[in-house]
Amino acid sequence: MSTIIATPTSSAVQGFFWGTGRRKTAVARVRLREGTGKFQVNDREMNDYFPDVKWQQLVQAPLVAGDLLGKIDIFVNASGSGISSQSGAVMLGVARALVKYRSDLEPALRDKGYLTRDSRMVERKKYGHKKARKSFQFSKR
Repeated sequence: MSTIIATPTSSAVQGFFWGTGRRKTAVARVRLREGTGKFQVNDREMNDYFPDVKWQQLVQAPLVAGDLLGKIDIFVNASGSGISSQSGAVMLGVARALVKYRSDLEPALRDKGYLTRDSRMVERKKYGHKKARKSFQFSKR
């Protein structure tokens, strides 16, 4: 009896499509595959990890744009920063993984801004200042 072994494509590793998303200091490593719509973040359900509805909608936005909600299993490892920044990082990671999964989705995702990294970072503290921009009170005399 001969068994047929499916070889993954160059972008699929062990049946998964990978995408990395970043926002502020948050990093999200996203894996997706065809499935039943399971969405886990750090081994928890997405609704439990992101309790606010706006974060849930932001994370699912690339799936809604690609009409793939409920058709793909997504597994995320998110770390760094806060929940809000992690939701932005997960959104970018999901969008990047979807482009690897189906390259025909790229124009739709790019038009809605899901493939654009938000480059805003915290400004560093300067020498001689209290914070990044706040200075000590100036006294002329």
